[in-house]
Parts: sequence; structure tokens; C-alpha cells
Amino acid sequence: MIQLENVSKSFKGTQVLKNINLTINQGEVVTLIGPSGAGKTTLLRLLNWLEVPDSGRITIGDAAIDAAKFSKQDVRCLRGQSSMVFQHYNLFKNKTVLENVTESLIVVSRIKPSEAKEKAVRLLDRVGMGHKLHDYPSNLSGGQQQRVGIARALAVDPKVMLFDEPTSALDPEWVGEILHVIKQIAAQGMTMILVSHEMRFVRSVASRIIFLENGELVEDSKPKELFENSKSVRTQAFLQKLTYEEE
Repeated sequence: MIQLENVSKSFKGTQVLKNINLTINQGEVVTLIGPSGAGKTTLLRLLNWLEVPDSGRITIGDAAIDAAKFSKQDVRCLRGQSSMVFQHYNLFKNKTVLENVTESLIVVSRIKPSEAKEKAVRLLDRVGMGHKLHDYPSNLSGGQQQRVGIARALAVDPKVMLFDEPTSALDPEWVGEILHVIKQIAAQGMTMILVSHEMRFVRSVASRIIFLENGELVEDSKPKELFENSKSVRTQAFLQKLTYEEE
């Protein structure tokens, strides 16, 4: 389903990801954890070609792209496999909730406006935003904006959903509702890759947890094994620190 082969990325001479090799199967929910600067967000952005790797090959579904040689068509095919939910929502401020979801359907997917509206309404109902169709982002809470962002990501029928710390910009009161929506989507079989520091949520939703540090894949385990019997001293120290902060 998803495969990274010897993927590396540097910024201004600093190597952020070092020869990452990773395979993710259809239907898996994989969470990336690790300290700030570990390369988690960069890895997500490479999968959607928002950042271009220095080297390596990325495959998602039937789309494959090699950093050494690729075309605009290769990039379009890869981007068509996944959809990303950002930390800060990235909604169009001058468009309504409904328009934010229909925009890509009409402009990119070239769906008829009436069909796009029908699909958008259905998805917004699914994430609990059907009653806010004509509101603008400035009139919504952070949690509501993020739910619109999730509906927009679902609208393009991605094979993979990428979540970059989807609750980090939210007030604590809104975190639970977003995690509930993500859990519902995961339960329906969507392949997901998430970056999150919400350890209780990570443990309850992930089928695999990957610990990254200094651009390297340190540990790749099932939640129970990682939390209760981690083989990495560094992972153990990271989890202990987070547990202490949560308490």
C-alpha cells in the first residue's frame, strides 16, 4: 500500500530524514511519535510531495515516484492517493464551510457543482458540521474548523489520510471531539498516518507506532509492545517524560 525506500531529506545542510525504509499495509493506522525535530512532519509532507526528498522512492497504491527522476504527472498521481489534515486547518477564510469542501471537488476533480454540494453536505453531516454549512471559518471554533478540514480531506476519496498533529492548535475542550471523529474514520478501514503527542489516543487507535529521532526510525511496534515492553531505551525515556507531563 505505502512504501518508502531509502528516503532522505535535508534542509540547509541538516539531514532531517536518513534513509527511511518503511512499509504500511492497507487499513493500518500508523502513528509517528518522537521529539521535536525528529522528522515526523517532514515524513508526512514527503508522502504528499509537499516536500521533495533528496533521494529515495515513494509508492502509494498504484503511484510510484523516484526523487532522482520524476514528472509533473508522477507528482499528480502520487498526490491523488492521499489527503492531508493540517495543524492549523488551512481553510479559505473568504469561503463558507460548504464552499471549503466543494472547492477541490469542482476545480480539481471537475465534479458538477450539484454533485459536489451533495457530497460535501453528506461529509459535513458525518463530521457533525451539517448545521454550519453557510458559516465562515471566522465564526467557528478551532474544533469546528478542524472538522471541516477533515471533511475536505475525505471529499477527494483518498486511499490514505495524513494527519499532522490535528489537535495541537486546539483548546483542550475541543481535543476530544476531533479524536472521536478520527477514531470513527479509522474504524471504517481508512489507512492513516498520524503525527500526535496525545499518547492515550495513540495507544487506543494505532495499529502500529513508529518512534523517530534525529531523522531515523528507532522503533516500529504495536502499541501494547511499545508502551509496556519497548526494546529501545530512548523510546522508554521519551514515553516516561510524556507520561510525567500528562500527570
